[in-house]
Amino acid sequence: MATKYTLVALVEDKPGVLNAIASLFRRRGFNIDSIAVGHSEQPNISRVTVVVNGSPAVMEQARKQLNKIVEVIKTFNVKPDESVSRELALIKVKANPETRSEIMQIVSIFRANIIDVAHDSLTVEVTGDEDKVDSLFRLLRSFGIKEMSRTGRIAMTRGAMEQMPEIKEDHNG
Repeated sequence: MATKYTLVALVEDKPGVLNAIASLFRRRGFNIDSIAVGHSEQPNISRVTVVVNGSPAVMEQARKQLNKIVEVIKTFNVKPDESVSRELALIKVKANPETRSEIMQIVSIFRANIIDVAHDSLTVEVTGDEDKVDSLFRLLRSFGIKEMSRTGRIAMTRGAMEQMPEIKEDHNG
């Protein structure tokens, strides 16, 4: 049975690393559900979060293959019960004077924010797990979605769980 797995990799912050990771998944026929990259707490180290849809064997093979990329320092399979994860979405929804207050009530229930107001639309920012983002999207869809952008999942282990290792200046040593 296919399940979504979250892989996190600490990588050297160098040009071409994201391409190497995406190419590895493409060559191996792995389906990337989402990929998010950003700076980590350590200088010159980026954190890549990849959501892979597949079996446990596929996840483990993907993790092992990631470790073979020279710029990859360390990888982790981040388990849902040992981690926190979030996604950010911006949703531009059609709005007119008659629907504006209803949309605002829905947004409020989801603890989301309206970040832009235009004559014919509202842009909503929502942060949460994928189910929360999906649920808000489904409710707003009846008003008409003009545009949507999602970050994909980012994740880290909970406080008491194993932390990412501190990286010394010489990463390859």
